[in-house]
Parts: sequence; structure tokens; C-alpha cells
Amino acid sequence: MSYLDNINSPEDIKKLNLNELETVADEIRAAILNRVSRIGGHLGSNLGAVELTLALHYVFDAPNDKIIFDVSHQSYAHKILTGRKNGFLEEENYQKITGFYNPSESPYDTFYLGHTSTSVSLAAGLAKARDLNKEMHNVIAVIGDGALSGGEAFEGLNFAASELKSNLIIVVNDNGMSIAENHGGLYQNLKLLRETNGTALNNFFKTLGFSYRYVSGGHDIKALIKAFNEVKNYPAPIVLHVRTQKGKGYRLAEENKEAWHKHLPFDLESGETIAADQRNYYNTITFDYLDKRIKQGDNVAVITAGMPHSFGFKPEMRQTWGNRYIDVGIAEEHAVSLASAMAKSGSRAVFCVGSTFIQRTYDQLLEDLALNKSPAVILVYGGGIADIDVTHSGIFDMAMMGNIPNLCYFSPAFYEEYTALLDWALSQNEQPVVIRVPKGEPLHYQGIYQLPKLGKSDIISKGFKVAIMTDGNSYRLGKNVCEELKSRGITPTHINAHYMSKVDESLLNTLAQTHELAVTIEDGVLDGGYGEKVAQFLGATEMKVMCFGADKVFTNRVPLELLKVRYSLTPEMIVQRVVQGLKNELGVALGA
Repeated sequence: MSYLDNINSPEDIKKLNLNELETVADEIRAAILNRVSRIGGHLGSNLGAVELTLALHYVFDAPNDKIIFDVSHQSYAHKILTGRKNGFLEEENYQKITGFYNPSESPYDTFYLGHTSTSVSLAAGLAKARDLNKEMHNVIAVIGDGALSGGEAFEGLNFAASELKSNLIIVVNDNGMSIAENHGGLYQNLKLLRETNGTALNNFFKTLGFSYRYVSGGHDIKALIKAFNEVKNYPAPIVLHVRTQKGKGYRLAEENKEAWHKHLPFDLESGETIAADQRNYYNTITFDYLDKRIKQGDNVAVITAGMPHSFGFKPEMRQTWGNRYIDVGIAEEHAVSLASAMAKSGSRAVFCVGSTFIQRTYDQLLEDLALNKSPAVILVYGGGIADIDVTHSGIFDMAMMGNIPNLCYFSPAFYEEYTALLDWALSQNEQPVVIRVPKGEPLHYQGIYQLPKLGKSDIISKGFKVAIMTDGNSYRLGKNVCEELKSRGITPTHINAHYMSKVDESLLNTLAQTHELAVTIEDGVLDGGYGEKVAQFLGATEMKVMCFGADKVFTNRVPLELLKVRYSLTPEMIVQRVVQGLKNELGVALGA
């Protein structure tokens, strides 16, 4: 029988002695390894935060005391201690627990948290409200894994250090890493503080006005409990800088921290990945393309925001690019402005970013980039409908960026189209270009591909009555719809809409004269999307429009097949609606 069997809330660990807590730490690590080895997830960050989390819950009184983990992929041990251990121990419960902070699971999770660098601002808000309400409790932000490189973290620190005059405890979980290696001057100061056991005169946090303490033994439960007791109820904002080891307790994760930050299911003994083939073909295609451009001497620079592994940019690959590779840390706002200025000055700047994370930088996209018509290139990965955590949805990028003036947003369907767009984007000097990196195994264009003029669509096949218009990720679905319609005696026109920022007005005017129904299918949210642009343009004509895409709702790990049914995004459901629409139109024409 394990200690975890009897731990259902933080109150249960308060009854244990130091030796027992150390055993609990071992059991928590085993539980984390159990879950991640079976279904994948964030490993290194969580293994490194076990003792820290145990000590936090041993000393503080959550949920009365508020604890915010940032990035919340450090929170597995927290979840195990707060009534959710079965999500790590029992296979039938794995999928019932998310990998991030989630208040729908537990009152111990204060916010939905998946994006980074927000904890200090959120904690400052909780502390300010507590003071205004004349309440008495501790507020703790646990920030680490590169989260300090984000702009909001700096903003929160700047506010908290000077404007709050009451309890706010900021635990800096310093494992010497971001998701990949750290970048930026702040991390040089953290390194100096580690090397001097926290005694260096050059101390970023003290400069801002924080009280400061350092704990070198981030896996020493006794030392952590002592430190937390010393800062508990501290009457002013204080930083507790704790040194930990990423991947602690699993040799492979300790030795190769970046590769084991997040991992697919794997064999515990060998570390060999045992998941089904989840290759991202376009990661390789994009790397090979950029690598070729850089090595042949083109003035190309690649920018990432702390997550190069998401695009398949391995350390040895990045090193070959030298100063042509720039990692700005988890700072997408800075990355967009940096890319804009570089492009304006003649460098061919390419910013690679995830769909969910480009959301952070709307103002820079609008002002620094589009308003200035800087010819930077942004490659958006992971866009589209997916069975993913609510905090990491990729359905909003197309609607968000497809409505910014001067910015060209493309969603290619074919390999040849994607590379042709890259060639064009890196050769023109008129405007910024966003390309949504396709998903899945590459489709190849039948014949010799020629990139249409800006704003024009590709007509894949000509038909009558119905025009099926698809973005890149929806091309396969659109093709299946076309084939099913043909089997029912209806030969539709299939159009690769390609350019999501504006409709092809000439083509739509022609379709309005020759077709009865326009069908748009997009791998993103409908509101503000491409289909709405088509419907608005055709609204003054007699042509009917049907738009298929995602609803404007947050979804949390809903199976993809269920989402397709919910949004009517299956060939059968689209065909059914198309056929019914044509019948209704015929009925009206006959006076029925």
C-alpha cells in the first residue's frame, strides 16, 4: 500500500513526517511517469517541481491560499495532491484530467491556464482584490520554464514590486531551462544568482524593489518547507528563487531536457517512443526549405518564441544556422515587432509560431507589422479544429489575421502551393504575409503548379450548380464532398480558395451567374472567417451560400470525430445539406 492511497487533499500530507513526504515525492514521480509514458504529456517540467509542490501544499492552506502555476504544465504534482491522483494512476481516468490548470476540475485551480507568463499579473490581481475586500490569505505565483521571458511577466513584476504593499509570494522555479534553452539577459542574471547562491549584488528582482530569498536545494523538502514558512504571510511582495533540476528522477529527461520537456507515449525502460506515427511532414518540409535558403546565402533569418521543438527545429539543426536563428524566448509580441523591423530593413524575416500563441500579439500584427506594410513572413503551425485542451485551440488564427488590412493570409492545400507561396513571400516587398502551414501528409498538385495572382483562387475542377470552396486543411474534405455529389448526379465546381484575406470578386460574380449554391468549408471558426466574406459579397445576388466550419465556442479535448459531427463537417452531412438546399431552391423555382 502506498502513501498516495490515503492522500485525497493537501490536508492529508500535513500529517506526514519528512521521511514520509520524501516517499510521497517518489510515488508522485512514479505516477507522473506512469501517465506520460502511456498517453504523453509534459514530463521534464513536472518531474522537476515535485518537492516544491509538496512543500507548498504542506505549508500553505489551499484553496484558501491561492496558488497559481505558470506555466501550468508544472502542475501535475499539484493535481495529484488535490484529489485527481486517479488521472495519473488508472488508465480509465487518464483522459478525465487535463494537462493544465483547470477550475472545472477542482477548486484548487483558480483559473484556466495554458499560455504562459500570466501568473504574476493574475496573482497581483488576486492580492489587490484580497486587500480591497479586507481578507487575509496568501497569494503565491509559481513561475518557471521560461515564463519569465514573456512580456506580461515583466509587466506584472513591475506592477507588483512597487504598487502592492502586501503579501504576494513569487516562487521562481529556476531549472536553468525554458522549453528549450533560455535566451535573454534576465536568464544571465538568474545564472549569476545561482552561481553566487543568491548573493550577487546584481539582482534583477531587488532592483525592482522585491524582497528576495534564494533556495539552492529545490529538491530538499526540509529546506523548502523552512523557506515557505519564512515567507508565509510576508507583508510585502517577495521573490523566493528556487533552484531545481528539470526532469529530476528520470535519467533520460535529466540528460536531454529539451527532448523530454514534452513527450509522446514511451517505454519507461528504454525511452523509446511507442506512439503511432505522428510525423509532421510539413515540419521537415519547412526546415529543409529554410535551411536551403540560408545555406545558399539568402538574407533569411528564422525567429521562434521559445518553442523550436514544435516546428521540428532540433538543437543541432538550429546551430547550423548560426546568427540566422533567433529565439526571443516566450515573447511573441516582441517577435512580431522584431520581424517587422528586420523585414523593413531588408532582411527576410520568417517568424514560426503556433496558432494558439499568435493570439498574444494582435496589436503588434495590426500596428507594427500591417500598418507599416513590413514584408515579414509568419508561418502559423497547428491551426485548425482539433481535440486539444481549451487553452490551446487553433481555430481563431484565420479569422483574426484574415481581417487585418495590408496583411495577406494564405491557407495552401498542396506542397507545390506551399513552397511557391514561400518563394513569393520572401521575394516581395509590399506587405506582410502569413501562411498557415498545412497539416497531415502532403497533397501534390496534379500537373505543373502556377501560383495565382494575389487575391485569386485556384479552380481545381469545373462543374455546375454547386461551387465547393475550401481552405488548405479542408481541401481533402471538399474533394470527398465533390466525389459524393458526383455519385448523385451533381458535378460541382471545386475551388481552392487559397487566399483568406479577401474574396476573389471576379470569380464570385461569375459563379453568381452560373451556379445556384456556394459552399464554403474552412478549418477554423466561422464567425469572422472566409465563409462570412463570401456570404457578405453574394448577399445581394440570388445565389445561396452555406458555410461550414467551427462554432464560436471553447472546446476542451472533445474528440475530433465528435467535433466534426457537431459542426456538420463530414462528407455525408455536407452532401445532405447541399442536396436538400438544391431541392428547396428547385421547389421555390417551381412555385411549390
